[in-house]
Amino acid sequence: MAQFIRAKQAGIGNDLSAGLKPELFMLEQIARYGINSQISALAYDPVQSLLAIGTNDSQFGKGQIYIFGQKRVSVVLKSKRPSSVRSLHFCAHRLISIDAKNDLNVFDLNTKQLEHSFAPPGRISVITYDPALDYVFIALQSGMLKDHRVLHRAYKTGDILAYDMDRGQLAQLRIPNLWREFNPRAKMTSIVSLSLHPRDVGSLLIGYSDGAAIYSFKQNKAISFFVYELDTGALGGYAGPSSASRTRAPKLVDAKWHPTGTFILTAHEDGSLVFWDPKTSKIIQARTVDSANVNQSTGTRSLNSSSTLAPRSPFVKIAWCAKQNPDDTGLLIAGGMPSNSPDKGPIFIDLGLTPTYATSSWQILTDHFGNPKNQSNLIIPRNTELIDFCLIPRTSPHFAGAYDPLAVLGILSSGELTIMSFPSGYPISPTNQLHPSLSFISPFVTSTALAPVNPIRWLGMVERRNHGPPLVKGGAEGKHPSMRFEDRMIIQTAHADGVVRLWDIGHADEIENDEAIQVDVAGAIGRSEDVLIKCMSLSGNTGELAVGLASGELAIFRWGHNSNAGASRDIPESLGLLDISNRTEPDLKTGFLPLRMLVGKAPVTAIQQSEIGFVAAGFQNGILVVIDLRGPALIFNHSLDSTTGPTKKGTIRRTSERSNQLRQEYATTIEFGIMTLEDENYSSILLFIGTNIGRVVTFKLLPDRSGAYSVQLAGIASLDDRVIMIAPLDPDSGNPVNANQGAMAGLRNGSRINGVLVVVTITGIRIFKPATAKGAHKSFNEVFCDSARVVANLDGAIGLVGLFGDGTAKTYSIPGLKEIASTRLDHLVDTRRFPEALIAPTGEILAGTGPSEFVTLDAWGAGRDETISNDILINPEMVIPPRPTISNMQWISGTQHFTASDLDLLVGGPNRPPSKRMIEQQRTDARSAQQTTNQSNTSTAQQQNDGYWAAMQKQITTRTNNINLIGDSMDRLEETSANWVNSASKFVEDQKKKAVLGMIGSKFGL
Repeated sequence: MAQFIRAKQAGIGNDLSAGLKPELFMLEQIARYGINSQISALAYDPVQSLLAIGTNDSQFGKGQIYIFGQKRVSVVLKSKRPSSVRSLHFCAHRLISIDAKNDLNVFDLNTKQLEHSFAPPGRISVITYDPALDYVFIALQSGMLKDHRVLHRAYKTGDILAYDMDRGQLAQLRIPNLWREFNPRAKMTSIVSLSLHPRDVGSLLIGYSDGAAIYSFKQNKAISFFVYELDTGALGGYAGPSSASRTRAPKLVDAKWHPTGTFILTAHEDGSLVFWDPKTSKIIQARTVDSANVNQSTGTRSLNSSSTLAPRSPFVKIAWCAKQNPDDTGLLIAGGMPSNSPDKGPIFIDLGLTPTYATSSWQILTDHFGNPKNQSNLIIPRNTELIDFCLIPRTSPHFAGAYDPLAVLGILSSGELTIMSFPSGYPISPTNQLHPSLSFISPFVTSTALAPVNPIRWLGMVERRNHGPPLVKGGAEGKHPSMRFEDRMIIQTAHADGVVRLWDIGHADEIENDEAIQVDVAGAIGRSEDVLIKCMSLSGNTGELAVGLASGELAIFRWGHNSNAGASRDIPESLGLLDISNRTEPDLKTGFLPLRMLVGKAPVTAIQQSEIGFVAAGFQNGILVVIDLRGPALIFNHSLDSTTGPTKKGTIRRTSERSNQLRQEYATTIEFGIMTLEDENYSSILLFIGTNIGRVVTFKLLPDRSGAYSVQLAGIASLDDRVIMIAPLDPDSGNPVNANQGAMAGLRNGSRINGVLVVVTITGIRIFKPATAKGAHKSFNEVFCDSARVVANLDGAIGLVGLFGDGTAKTYSIPGLKEIASTRLDHLVDTRRFPEALIAPTGEILAGTGPSEFVTLDAWGAGRDETISNDILINPEMVIPPRPTISNMQWISGTQHFTASDLDLLVGGPNRPPSKRMIEQQRTDARSAQQTTNQSNTSTAQQQNDGYWAAMQKQITTRTNNINLIGDSMDRLEETSANWVNSASKFVEDQKKKAVLGMIGSKFGL
């Protein structure tokens, strides 16, 4: 009976929710976007072009691993015992993870499953690996292994084990603490770094806290040790008031190979960077990031001596990078700067081409590392520091992942992700470079909005701007069903740097246009700081976007072509409605271009961009503005109080003292519609304003003879509390009667559109005929509604879906306002973020699970709480390039050629069966050999089919070519011999001159 009465009161004769049954309201998780917790680790695979990100275990989510590829490729990996991820490493088709519980997890990227999990006998301090090997070398701190495979052997700090990733068990190899053998008096010497020789896989560089050592797998012993000691008077990286007066040995924190293995670098806790000759174990150069010869009492310091003598920040990470020529190198260093330095970003020291070791003097080598070719700072956001970084190599995973890098990904102390070009260090926008989930932390999202857009219109909205090559290109998207709805759901995310990004979240279906659009709001308003975006509204059909800021600016953008692409911006200062079309990004060719800006005096609280060329915005000081974009012209700019009269408003939930106070009324939600008001026989363009004190104010937009529009008050309806949603509906069909171009054109023909308003406040629902009718009403029982939307299922039945403070989602019938179904969401989402949740008209609910992640739930789904990605990560056609080997000069000088197969045999033993990688390699070799045989047989058959004279002609041509090659070789041999004789003669003459001059000099005491 109550439902019948409400229907009569609302003026709706049909049951618009007919067919909605409780069993249909089953929330199903269809997608997740963002990162569930703070990022803690990065890794990149240049062969498959995949990016892995690990997160910390926090109140918002368990530690897990994300793997991202091209476009929307995304896979989540979880370990048996979820915890914070400490480090990630790609190794061939595997991903190695070390977590806070000291587990070493090996994931198979083909199956996207955990392959092996290993709990070592002590805490893992550091690991090293190689794409050509099936082993992970693990450095331990302490522990005892009790396993039937290894007979109760005690492992001590500094021991190194080899873990077989193919067999999932320890290999027989064990390297004891070499530093204790070198210095038995050393106490608690732990391993801080491990690194295989970039060319000679038989050499392992081990960094201990007291020094470094080179271990030879071939000789099964340490062949070199490196100890950095500072004599009295040497300042080193940093010397305190009394440190320089005594001999000291700064602790080692990292050790690196030169990309060719010719030299060694050790980094120390005092900020020293020491370059060594691995053959003689002598110091070539000791420097800091800004000074050279710091191990000498007369070392050179930079001009800013107060900076260099200050304590230095600890080294975060060091990468010895190589360009396409491995001898052309540079150091990328995070940390090591003086504590009082304003530059907190990483520094790149470009060393240039490495001198040839065999022909260079000691002074040349010293100057090479002491006087770099160039030195520059990479740019990171202000008031942040870099806590980790990952290089993005172009092709090769070798050279410790630092060969010919294209860009640098960094983790900031704020928890955000930053991208920098290499080696220039300029910031790179993640838009269309990384997965949309990573844009949630690049930088953090401050507000979101959702808008339906016609699919044909969205398909044509492809942004064109100058940008570099894509960073992540791997993987392949799984198949999805075809488009399920007429409109695409476009999310708008506002970020802390003043950038708005727009992209299609989809309906768990095929996304035809998966490109994102970037809008530079900070550049449009003319400043880069204090750009906090509060609200946004998109009209996709007209290609217009309105953005409101906390500082009071209202910026309007329009889709178009930038005719001044490449020109610099002009930023004049002005007040009022300002033309900002000259503030377009120089590199933007097609996209959302700045149009107009209105400077207000209070934060923007609500905004609405209509599809008929009008924009309405409300400010916290009560001002309401309406802009006609056809001019553009500001047609209304007044406070709600001056238009409707001041109002004293109180509720039973407020104290009597507060209820008697005069409250500032401002807009909380805005909606445009075209319909007929009560007691009128024609339709009008209407503007509905919901306020914070529970009133719905209706305005008319009326044209005059000149075509200009004016805004007039039509009526006020008083409700019970803060308005959070207004939905104009057709009472006969339930379709929305928003202001669109079709309805606008019908006004000229005198068409009459009947309509009602569905208004939701935090305490109830009201359905009524605007502007002042009472209508039907329903109150929520002792619970607040945080977000609501009128939605429709695939059969066309509509209902009201709301999210409530008790952690439930409920659906109500229209017009009976009967509760159809209710379900709890607190196990899936963070209910504290319900006021920020978005509900699509098709029934998708976008609710936050944490600060940087939201989940998409389908209200008409199957009730599943988790989705499984069907994306493919590994492309079998992408082959790992061969591992670099020693040069001819290294071989001539006595370095034994030691291959990865030799090390495999040495570590695994002769009885180890072939691994999966070996079997696959054998299959690949067999296929290649078969193809070669088939080609040879085809050639032989073709030759047999040729005629006698054709075969003879081919033989004569081949013989002639061979004779010519022999002649050329003899000519080159003669030329080479002559050059050698001339060089030898010149060398002998030079030696004679030097000998004579030496004898003469000795006579004169020179």
